[in-house]
Amino acid sequence: MGSLITVKNVCKTYKTGSSKSFKAVNKLNFDVEKASCFGFLGPNGAGKTTMMKIIYCRLKRDLDSSSIIDVFGFDPDKEPLKIKFASGVVPQEDNLDEEINVFQNLLIYSKFYGMSRKLAEKRIDELLEFMELSEKRKADVRALSGGMKRRLVIARALLHEPKLLILDEPTTGLDPQVRHTIWKKLRELKANGMTILLTTHYMDEAYQICDNIIIMDKGKKIIEGKPKNLLEENMEKYVLELINKHQETLPILDIDKEIVRVDDFHEPPHLYSNNFNALQEIADSLQGREHYLRQTNLEDLFMKLTGRSLNEFQ
Repeated sequence: MGSLITVKNVCKTYKTGSSKSFKAVNKLNFDVEKASCFGFLGPNGAGKTTMMKIIYCRLKRDLDSSSIIDVFGFDPDKEPLKIKFASGVVPQEDNLDEEINVFQNLLIYSKFYGMSRKLAEKRIDELLEFMELSEKRKADVRALSGGMKRRLVIARALLHEPKLLILDEPTTGLDPQVRHTIWKKLRELKANGMTILLTTHYMDEAYQICDNIIIMDKGKKIIEGKPKNLLEENMEKYVLELINKHQETLPILDIDKEIVRVDDFHEPPHLYSNNFNALQEIADSLQGREHYLRQTNLEDLFMKLTGRSLNEFQ
């Protein structure tokens, strides 16, 4: 398909005092293919949002002759307007004007892109139907539910038919039904050729809609690839975890460590294995203690690579 975005050796440093600084982004490298969904995962402070803001021209990267960012063939530091006009951005927080209605919010936004009234109204009607908001066309924004507001912000980002849609934690705080609705719409956009860039804390969200992900920690890339491949190549298939950390720990000495890996980062430990029956036998021996036997996920992968949770600092 070819790359829409290329990032090479990019850093972003913030000053924290007269002589102190920290790197929010540290020598990051990745490519985003056209008509794909690329996800950034990591705990708060990992550098995800900073990297996104560099791509859509809200922040400038550190000056470095070896640093390269190419978005549609343009450098964000040199030709920001060309990138902005070809991108739609959904920020973490909904920033709609609650003093006017749904239609008016979109109509005012269309003026930033020089759209005629006739074209804007046609596009607004299309997007309200696409985001299942047509019957809310004249509704006051303050009367919308959180999920409706989020869908309206996405509709606004799509108003000028961008090549790239950038979403910063698009479904945080929404109920599962609304999240699945938004995932469905993102899949439809991708199927129609849209390139999507997003950050998320939800492991199932990344697994469901991202073609490729990059897991970050402290500004650095920990691992990159297709979610399914990353799990198959780096993790066992199943994990047994105790729910209550105050429970008596398992008799670990009795476990066959050739079959079951004991992860001591957790308290109590989590047990990982490709052999479901081996974990089931251990679960059966717990004599009523709370436990959860499940498939491994991207949270488990992050824990294995870093020794801490993706959600540790949320």
